[in-house]
Parts: sequence; C-alpha cells; structure tokens
Amino acid sequence: MTLLNKSKIKICGIREIDTLGCCIKNKVEYFGLIFYAKSPRNILYKDAQKILTYSKDKKISSVGVFVNEAIENLKSILDSLTLNCVQLHGEENNSYINLLKNKKKKIKIIKNIPINSSKDFFKTEKYPDTDMFLFDYKPLKHELPGGNAKSFDWGLLKKIRISQPWFLSGGINVNNINDIKNFMIPYGIDISSGVEDKPGIKNNDKISNLIKKYESN
Repeated sequence: MTLLNKSKIKICGIREIDTLGCCIKNKVEYFGLIFYAKSPRNILYKDAQKILTYSKDKKISSVGVFVNEAIENLKSILDSLTLNCVQLHGEENNSYINLLKNKKKKIKIIKNIPINSSKDFFKTEKYPDTDMFLFDYKPLKHELPGGNAKSFDWGLLKKIRISQPWFLSGGINVNNINDIKNFMIPYGIDISSGVEDKPGIKNNDKISNLIKKYESN
C-alpha cells in the first residue's frame, strides 16, 4: 500500500447542487449519491442527473451507492447516469462485481466491508476484482447498511494488510477526523452524518470547517 500524508475526502449523501458546489470549492475528491429508498439520503434519478451534469468537467469524482440492487437494474442505471464509481453496500459478490465491470470497462468498484473485529478484514479476500474497499461500522439488524453515525474500533486498522486502496467510514466528524492518523492513513475518508444538521441535510459550514481542520493538521 502506498503511504500517504493525507487521505482523499469523500462526502456521501449529496442531494443538492449547492452542497456539491461547496465540496468542489473545498477540493473534495469524491461525492456520493445514495440510491437506496430506505435511506434518508436517498436521491431520485432525475435529481441525481442534475447533480452529475453540474459535476461534469469538475475536479471531483462521482460515486453511486447501491444496496443489493438487481444487477439488470443497475446495468440500466449505468446506461443513463454517468458515474465514475459504483459503491456496493450490500451482499453483492465477486461475480456481481465482474458483471458490472464487463458492462462498464472504466467504472471503478468500491465494495463495502462492515467491520466489528479484525477477522472481518479477511472478507476482502472474497472480492479480488474490486478496485477499492470501504470499511464501515457493522450495523445491527434494525440499523441501515450505512450512515448510522457510528464507528468501529479504529485500533483494528493497525493490522490491515491489503493491497487495494480503501476508504474509512462511520461516525467521522470534525472532532475525530484527525484521530484517524494515529492508526493509519487510508486512501480515503468517507463522511456523511458528520457534516449534517440531520440525516439527509448537509451543512456547508460543517463541510468547510471539517476540511479546514483536516488540512491544517
């Protein structure tokens, strides 16, 4: 793994062009659009298209987040929405990943791995064809697949031995983002609830303040 001084930042759950504009102004590298009806951050395809059109030719990469979407549905979505990356946040397997990559040769796949113990990192071996991983808090049965504003034990990161780039997610905010550096500097840091007033409502000042604090340390 390439060692970095700073991680790339991904703001997930974007629903407004104004929020994306704030991300671009703060040189955020990735933004996430969540296509999952049960999430308070879910976005309609027509609204996603407007945001993707705005992001075109900007220095920021789009990530579409899906949870156990039927493969044929997702293939159809990728025909209509121009996404740089697809993040799989459900129980999709390596065959599913290959079907997507065969459909869209240039698209990058991010596979979510819920973490509760060091043993969970071995699940990465099931996905040799993914481009990147995202390590997140392992939700309880009644919780959403992601965006629960909870972190797993970051001390477990010291044991990571993975060749692919990876994002860290779960409960990251302005008060703890720099603590991540005490354990490992990931390729990327995924933030959602930590820059919101309430689930699904992003706050531009919180985005700017978080980036400013991270860049100043």
